[in-house]
Amino acid sequence: QVRLVESGGGLVQAGASLRLSCVASGRAISNYAMGWFRQAPGKEREFVAAISWSSNKIEYADSVKARFTISRENAKNTMYLQMNSLKPDDTAAYYCAANPGYRTVVSGWASWGQGTQVTVSS
Repeated sequence: QVRLVESGGGLVQAGASLRLSCVASGRAISNYAMGWFRQAPGKEREFVAAISWSSNKIEYADSVKARFTISRENAKNTMYLQMNSLKPDDTAAYYCAANPGYRTVVSGWASWGQGTQVTVSS
C-alpha cells in the first residue's frame, strides 16, 4: 500500500503561483503512475494531470494546460504540481493519487492522499 501526503496548498491572489508536493511512503513509486485531481465545493472530483512512472507520458486537463506542470522525482518518492497564473476557478482541494497502471479518469486509482486546499482570491 502506498501512502500519500500532499502539501504546499494555501491562500493566494489571482496570478500567483504555488507548488504542490506529494510524498509517498510504504512503497517506492518508481513503478507507479501518479496523478493530481481536484474537488471544489459542491462539485465532483476532476482530473488535473497525470504522469507515467518514467515521466515519458504526461497529460493535463484542458483547463490547466500551459499553466500547470506535473513532475516527479522517483529517487525522492515525490511528485510535484507547479501551478502558475492561478485563477479563482482553480480553488479546490487538490489530491494526489498513485496507481500501477496509467490512467486519467478519477476512478480506479489504488491510493489517494488526504488533500491540500488551494484558495485563489480575485
